[in-house]
Amino acid sequence: MLSSFPMTLCHLVLFITLLFSGVTLAADTCSRVAIINYQEVLVDTSSTQKGEGLRFHLEKDELARKFLDEYQKGTEMRWQNALLGTLGTGLIITGIFTNSSSNNRKAFFISGGAFIAINFFVARTLEAANEKNLVRAIEEYNKRNLPRIYFSPDQDGEVYIEKSWSF
Repeated sequence: MLSSFPMTLCHLVLFITLLFSGVTLAADTCSRVAIINYQEVLVDTSSTQKGEGLRFHLEKDELARKFLDEYQKGTEMRWQNALLGTLGTGLIITGIFTNSSSNNRKAFFISGGAFIAINFFVARTLEAANEKNLVRAIEEYNKRNLPRIYFSPDQDGEVYIEKSWSF
């Protein structure tokens, strides 16, 4: 009776491993901290309000608050990114469902992958450029206020390649 059960022990172990690996990744994404008065303060209180953990201190300085507001506005979802990602995914799905003898199948895969790659690189570039607003907000606050905020945006060791775009 147990052998007719579709999930084997190996599948169960794989499923549990994948289930808990997402939990550990989620803990790392929200763990940016700043040091204020020798205490660690979470910078991102949630995934939707990045930088909100520093608002209490940064709103004491008008210029720092403006940079924080600009940073938070820059972290919002852009419809252009959603459109490019959806278009790329749609092209790849179209390539999967087209006739295998069709000459266009390869073109669907290549163009869909290109749209997704372009979307990824543009989104990462905008994200890296926007991170400067948070750093500038902290710098402006530290110029005129106490206690000082110590924050390094690249604490996780990631390297960002940045290119300025203007549209």
